[in-house]
Amino acid sequence: MKIGNLEIRGRVVLGPMAGISTLAYREFMKPFGVGLSYTEMVSDCGLDYKNKRTYEYLATSEEDSPVGIQLFGFSLEHTLPAIEICQRHGGYDVLDINLGCPVTKVVKTGAGSAWLKHPQALYEYMSGVVKASQKPVTAKIRLGWDEGSINVFEVASLLEKAGVQALTVHCRTRSQGYSGQADYRAIAGLKERLSIPLIVSGDIFTAEKAKEAVDITHADAVMVARGGVGHPFLVKQINSYLENGILLPDSDAVTQARYAKDFSTRLIRLKGEGVGVKELRGILPHFFSGYPGYKKLRNEIAMNIKTSDDVERLLDGVILRGGC
Repeated sequence: MKIGNLEIRGRVVLGPMAGISTLAYREFMKPFGVGLSYTEMVSDCGLDYKNKRTYEYLATSEEDSPVGIQLFGFSLEHTLPAIEICQRHGGYDVLDINLGCPVTKVVKTGAGSAWLKHPQALYEYMSGVVKASQKPVTAKIRLGWDEGSINVFEVASLLEKAGVQALTVHCRTRSQGYSGQADYRAIAGLKERLSIPLIVSGDIFTAEKAKEAVDITHADAVMVARGGVGHPFLVKQINSYLENGILLPDSDAVTQARYAKDFSTRLIRLKGEGVGVKELRGILPHFFSGYPGYKKLRNEIAMNIKTSDDVERLLDGVILRGGC
């Protein structure tokens, strides 16, 4: 898959997730076969107003490449200065515009999936973005605002016309949020109408689901988001199944603990012990979800993890016991 002149290896794109898609997470996931990663969603106003925390989201590294910065906004008045700031900062390969976020505090500003209600205004906005960006521009959308206004084919056509060079579609409407099931059939035939890469998103929790999504949509790649949190080997499973038809077995609990140690070290190094350990209390349980002894270990993480030494002792315990 090529986005502009950028060659993307593999069939998995790592989706942006607030509070998850840190530099530490992206670097951790990359060796499993991620072809392209996206940062956490970055506010164009936050950059334009010089918010220090927003600037921190722009952190990238060579290990992280190729990586896209994902912006959200509602007006070129703020988006264009934000693009200029990103370009001065550098270190990224793709500029992505989030046009699908369903969260109320984003939508009520006119950003995210609110754009789907105004296709012509969206076309004009994205034309301005493409003109200003020195990097290839991609976009992420949903099927439409609600079941009564599904306009994904219209919006996709307008985005390609505006100059967008790859499109991700989350196969739910804004009104669904993350409820119900992703409807891949809603975009069957879309790939054949586009000359740019199509990435399918929504409910990619297994390699089998990834194949189902690709078989129905003929997408060039799948976007892994929630399904990859704590399950990095899913990326390798998907690539193997899509490319070779080989379904690799799941990791055992000991291997999961080793993965968790690697990620924990990276996150604490990035965020510091206090913030890093606090965030790990929410993320570490995902590494062991579905494994025997999960509930007990989850409670132990919640109650007993207060320092980096606690994290190490807990994960070493899983390794020594041979399981949760």
